[in-house]
Amino acid sequence: MTIEPHDIIPADPSDANAPVFEDFEPFPGSDQAVAGAEGLEAVHDVPVKVQAVLGRARMPVGELLHLTSGTVVELDRRVGEPVDIFVNDRLIARGEVVLIDNALGVTLTEIVRQDR
Repeated sequence: MTIEPHDIIPADPSDANAPVFEDFEPFPGSDQAVAGAEGLEAVHDVPVKVQAVLGRARMPVGELLHLTSGTVVELDRRVGEPVDIFVNDRLIARGEVVLIDNALGVTLTEIVRQDR
């Protein structure tokens, strides 16, 4: 079944059983989204720390001091597992490592929503 725009009948606002819809953010690239982005100019220069964590390893300081170029350090994750993206030490997303023009990057695959 396909619903066409002319099939939609607006709800009567005086109807107590009328559904209530929440407002959503404008689509990226729309005129409203561009206007909203301009309002963020005040925070464009605020520094944030962004980390892409591939994995972690624990070792004694003595072992750490003996690491040399080419030493392999085993991490707590397997190949293909997502990397964690932290902003100001808060987990915000997970993603995949990608290679773009001989530089490593991360493609976000999941936004992490933390209950407040």
